[in-house]
Amino acid sequence: MLMERESLEMDVVFVGAGPANLSGALHLARLVAEHNEAVTGGKREGKSLGEIQIAVIEKGSSVGAHILSGAVMDPRGLAELIPDFVEQGAPLESPVKEDHFLYLTPKHAIRSPINPPPLNNHGYYIVSLNRLTAWLGEKCDEAGVNIFPEFPGAEMLYDADDRVVGVRTGDKGIDKEGKRKANFEPGVDLLARVTVLGEGVRGSLTKKLIQRLGLDEGREPQVYSLGVKELWELPDDRYPTGRVTHTLGFPSDQWTYGGGWIYGMQNRVLNIGYVTGLDYRDPLIDPHAEFQRFKTHPFVARLLEGGKMIRYGAKAIAAGGWHAVPRLHADGVLIVGDSGGFLNAARLKGIHSAIKSGMLAAETIFEALLAEDFSAKKLQSYERRVKDSWITRELRQYRNFHAGFRHGRWLGMANAGLQYMTGGRAWGILDRDHQEAGHEAMQKLSVYGYHGGNAAQRYTDLRFDGTLTFNKVTDVYHAAVAHDEDQPAHLHVLDTNVCATRCA
Repeated sequence: MLMERESLEMDVVFVGAGPANLSGALHLARLVAEHNEAVTGGKREGKSLGEIQIAVIEKGSSVGAHILSGAVMDPRGLAELIPDFVEQGAPLESPVKEDHFLYLTPKHAIRSPINPPPLNNHGYYIVSLNRLTAWLGEKCDEAGVNIFPEFPGAEMLYDADDRVVGVRTGDKGIDKEGKRKANFEPGVDLLARVTVLGEGVRGSLTKKLIQRLGLDEGREPQVYSLGVKELWELPDDRYPTGRVTHTLGFPSDQWTYGGGWIYGMQNRVLNIGYVTGLDYRDPLIDPHAEFQRFKTHPFVARLLEGGKMIRYGAKAIAAGGWHAVPRLHADGVLIVGDSGGFLNAARLKGIHSAIKSGMLAAETIFEALLAEDFSAKKLQSYERRVKDSWITRELRQYRNFHAGFRHGRWLGMANAGLQYMTGGRAWGILDRDHQEAGHEAMQKLSVYGYHGGNAAQRYTDLRFDGTLTFNKVTDVYHAAVAHDEDQPAHLHVLDTNVCATRCA
């Protein structure tokens, strides 16, 4: 028996309340309002668009609830969206006042006399992204955008010709076995002329859309990293607000892509974290354990001595670069932000390009609304806008950055330098270097001499003391997340026999 569902007709639905979608929704609302006012006032020919219904759906309980990033933001994108963002009270932690780059050996920290050019953060801001997105959400609300928290997108809606016609939100009141409980509520079908996917890295709807429509044909596979972070309260001003430190080396081996960050925030709060590439070779590498080892380095441990860990989190990062960006449009749908892979891995920055991509999507949708044409042919102008923008110029300059590190740290760094001097060419020669999907790099346990898959064989020197280093249970407690134990699992192992048949 088919389930009866409520349907709600909108003009545009943005899936995910991240910086890309919030910027897109805000920019679109302003474009429509400006157009209608100009037409009504006789300053522009054409017809008024009337009241355009714009919705942003968000799986979290509020805008920003599921956003995790203490980041250094290039303000370029935000300045285009809201030129007077400082005067309007954007929640900025601090302008960057100092830049440090360190190479860590197991015992020493060697400071580079110059910062690598991609990590020059002069004129940028340290921000808490969840606070910034909450602020952008308020701006959207003021502009008349409908924001629906606790509305996760569950599946895309297609017509008979495979055109996207909206999104279905998740059913509520389902137990962990997938059965309906007494408080069951079916999800809502949000019908839209254009749906914008800004779910973040490897969003479930985006992944399925790309697979269904072949949007990654001819592209390099996307590769991912995992950033693990903690916020610490320090007892004094030993690490000033506005100081930014990035590290390379310990604890990663030379075949593992990774590096650390330390950002000085307001009120003696330290944002510290470590990124581990998920294309690692050693099958027992644990990004959480790598971060805990990072904190045991003498330089880092001294910074944290006497402090208190107050928050924890982890976030996936799309590091594939320009050649891994999929086709960004199809009939009735656009892809923005991290869902499109716009992060610049060399600069460790993506907020500015996410905001810009949302604005370019809004301009494309505005044209489509005027023409009443939401076909792939019409929405293709989004691709042109992206390619004509500074997003592409920036990503192409570092387009082969991550691929070089499959040859190890030192050759990867040499490749990074050569491509910086040659406009992005791998090894100074190749316009496009191939990169394998992350899982293809992993070696079998037997290659490393492991027996039985016990992770302790790699981390024999790591102890969780509850003061400097913490186990996963303690850290997750400090993530301040809550969920119903009886809710369905959101991750499923496709092959439960994989470790017995493929890992050894």
